[in-house]
Amino acid sequence: MLVAAIGAAILGSWAEGALLLFLFSLGHALEHYAMGKARKSIAALTSLAPPTALVIREGKESEIRIEQLKLGDVIIIKPNSKIPADGVVVKGEGSVNQAPITGESVPVDKSPVPDANLDYSTDKNIKPQFRVFSGTINGTSVLEVKVIREAKDSTISRLIKMVNEAEKQKSPTQLFTDKFEQFFVPTVLVLITLLCFAFLVIDEPFSKSFYRAMSVLVAASPCALAISTPSAVLSGVARAARAGVLIKGGRPLEDLGELNAIAFDKTGTLTEGKPKLTNVIPLNGISEEELMSVAVSVEKLSDHPLAEAIVKGAFEKMKDQTVKEAQNVKGITGRGVQAEVDGKKILIGNKALFEKEGIPQDLLKQVEDLEKGGHTSMLVKRENDFIGILSLMDVPRPEAKQVLAELTDLGIKKMIMLTGDNQQVAEAVAKQIGVTEAWGNLMPEDKVEAVQKLAKSEKMVAMVGDGVNDAPAMAKSTVGIAMGAAGSDVALETADIALMGDKLESLPFAIGLSRKARGIIKQNLWISLGVVAVLIPLTILGIASIGPAVIAHEGSTLIVVFNALRLLAYNRTPKKSGST
Repeated sequence: MLVAAIGAAILGSWAEGALLLFLFSLGHALEHYAMGKARKSIAALTSLAPPTALVIREGKESEIRIEQLKLGDVIIIKPNSKIPADGVVVKGEGSVNQAPITGESVPVDKSPVPDANLDYSTDKNIKPQFRVFSGTINGTSVLEVKVIREAKDSTISRLIKMVNEAEKQKSPTQLFTDKFEQFFVPTVLVLITLLCFAFLVIDEPFSKSFYRAMSVLVAASPCALAISTPSAVLSGVARAARAGVLIKGGRPLEDLGELNAIAFDKTGTLTEGKPKLTNVIPLNGISEEELMSVAVSVEKLSDHPLAEAIVKGAFEKMKDQTVKEAQNVKGITGRGVQAEVDGKKILIGNKALFEKEGIPQDLLKQVEDLEKGGHTSMLVKRENDFIGILSLMDVPRPEAKQVLAELTDLGIKKMIMLTGDNQQVAEAVAKQIGVTEAWGNLMPEDKVEAVQKLAKSEKMVAMVGDGVNDAPAMAKSTVGIAMGAAGSDVALETADIALMGDKLESLPFAIGLSRKARGIIKQNLWISLGVVAVLIPLTILGIASIGPAVIAHEGSTLIVVFNALRLLAYNRTPKKSGST
């Protein structure tokens, strides 16, 4: 543009040169203003956390900057105020609005941790009712919160950092336009040079050839093309962040809209992840109380969700709450656990754990009958005798069926549930929620193979899980999506897309946003390339001069930017008919 303006001045076309610079400056000012709107949407995240906190030190209250907070500090959160740091509630009960971080519309009830003196900064499994996040809003109660993360490591800080980094990660379309420009720009410069010497071939003065070359230079400037995709990506990432969905750049934003299949982890993703003890069946003459006592002795030392459910359910039923201590406890990945109680070997696990030794036929039938009903069954063996069956059930999330129906409406061809549970349990859950296929009896490495197999047949596949156990499978998928990523370092690092809240319904929103973004990116490419394709011949033929060329050029740049900004207002409202 500057070269063209200087060229116009050399030819004495001061008015056109001035018009060119004025329109170019005006266009860029409007462009920066428009892009600023998208960036402000991201910058708004930084204002979520308050700048100061009311801390209790040595029995005294004082107000300090959040950067000065230390791990273990206890801060006071007044009613209707923003929470300044990630922490756990140590005193007070009330609800917290977590929408700024997780996108949850309903406030979440919070209560104090059982032991306020423990160090929770290294605890990876803090329950949601105890945990609060920086930037969320306290309800009407006074809460005292123990800080478990410094300001620079808080969930909101990490979210802001990753959203800002997302701008730098280029999408497939951006990579295409960059490659196109690598060839296009040198080609245009060669063309301009040739047009400067057109007077040698055709009968016209040098000034006319030079002016035509300057007009083509303006017409061929690929500003609109260069900004068409980044503006859409920036707006899409900003809109997603506002809804509690972290999209790490242009590639996952575009890929998400092209998915043909989605693989779901079962526990905690399609189900509530809170299995309940449903049946306690004693065998070989032992009492129900004794069976539960043995099971609790072993399982209370495990942090597996099924173990926690057995312990919780058993304690609710047991009259005598005292249990013996288990020794030599050892987990058997994907199968169960072994230990010693009163010097006797105890094995608790699924059918796969006892396959080699064999299971009596009548016992096997009992287990299979339970599994047909959707129960997860655990056999309990003491030395050489089976002493009981424990069955648990993990109920589907209430919203799972509706979400899967919405995904079908969005055109997702296959939805497959992957689980370590046996095939019958998997199929029982699948029928309730509507997944197309259920693959059971999978070890963690089997899930990786399942995703690879799905990727071969369906090309574009996503893996949805908790971001911890499912990280290897996510890495093999086109798009890895982590649920409930707020506060989880592993989920935030491993996933391409992180649903900050434990909300399955965020998935159709994210896919719908991606589809909209892809549509806008395509429109922008057609507009930017179309204008260049029309202007270059018109300026070569002398039909359009510098003035009209710069107006069309700056106009197309503004059109693509404002078109991209439409993503900031995206709102998906699912309809029963399947339209959006």
